[in-house]
This record gives sequence, C-alpha cells and structure tokens, in this order.
Amino acid sequence: MTIGKAVVVAALILAPLTAQAQTRITPEAFLNAVQGKTVMFHDYPTGELVGTEEFLSPTLSVWRMVGRGCVYGQITTPNGQICFLYDDDADGIPVCWWPFLHEDRLMVRLATFANTEIQEVRSITEDGLNCPSTQIG
Repeated sequence: MTIGKAVVVAALILAPLTAQAQTRITPEAFLNAVQGKTVMFHDYPTGELVGTEEFLSPTLSVWRMVGRGCVYGQITTPNGQICFLYDDDADGIPVCWWPFLHEDRLMVRLATFANTEIQEVRSITEDGLNCPSTQIG
C-alpha cells in the first residue's frame, strides 16, 4: 500500500470518530477524576457492561470483566494515552486508550487503528470491587 492510500484508509477509518464532537482530555485529568474510585465501563453504542475497574492509585488498578475474576494492572500514560498492563497479559503488551468527553460523557477509545472500540463511563462510585489484595509496587 502506498503512503497516499494509507492516509486515505486512515482518514476513512477515523471519519466516524471525528464527525462527532469530541474533546480529548489528558490521562492525568482522567486519572484524577477516578483515583480511589470504581468505574463501570459500557460498550458504546450498545450499552452492554464491559467491566468494572477500581483505580487504586495513579499507577495501579484492578479490572473485573463480567463473569470473570479480578486482574491487577500497572497504569502508564505515554503519548497522551492511558495504558494498562494486566497480570494476565501473556504477550506483555499494554492495552492503551485515549480518554475524551463526548456530549458531556466521559469515554475512552482504544488507541489503535485496527480497532475503534469505544467505551462509556456510566458510573463512578466509592464502592470497591472486594478483590483479593495485591502488593502495591
């Protein structure tokens, strides 16, 4: 594929995302809003619950998907993204997201051109996940 074709393909992939009014926010602003809290993430636009994440610190979280156990993750913030490297990631590659606001709703978009998955934050609570504790490193 030539560079010109690659740019056109990238533009077509991103077109639905840029057509909507979005305001990117920094990973630090996102983490400040959720630190010490538990967040429920829902698929956008279906509304299905994807999972719940408790943000234990700016660098550590615990994730629980529907019907599965708890997994701890190390959080990093490279290049305006929030990245999670979970204990069960066999490949050792973090999953990264771009946080943004859309119509006053807090959302995240998977930071890859191969997948345009978007999740909406539907609730932020003080309730913990009651997961087994881990050493905070």
